[in-house]
Amino acid sequence: MGAALLALGENPAVDVRVHPYFDDDELWQYLSELTVSVLPYRFGTHSGWLEACHDLGTAVVAPSCGFYRQQQSCDVFTLDEDRFDPASLDRCIRSLYERRHHIPRAQWPQRLEQRRRLAAAHRDIYERASA
Repeated sequence: MGAALLALGENPAVDVRVHPYFDDDELWQYLSELTVSVLPYRFGTHSGWLEACHDLGTAVVAPSCGFYRQQQSCDVFTLDEDRFDPASLDRCIRSLYERRHHIPRAQWPQRLEQRRRLAAAHRDIYERASA
């Protein structure tokens, strides 16, 4: 799989980067330079990477496993532990590239309201569980 991904870098339209782990500043700089970020997860539920992209206004293509679309605005392609549909990935990337100037970026007032709603939901869950 690694060799196949590296071979994609031979295409002039594809930028494949191999690097050591980024520190936080390097990661944010990298994500802000992307037009579209593809989440490669085959399993999972939610993604901090997706949240970081949302904060920066970077478009995301997420796999069909998990709850990424419910977490933040993103396009979804078919990928899980058993299936991969390259055509769905291609459609998502092309669609987001066409809409690249209209990708929403998180704003502080909305993030603050989101935190308040989540805190209230967690409080309600704990109160019901302890009752």
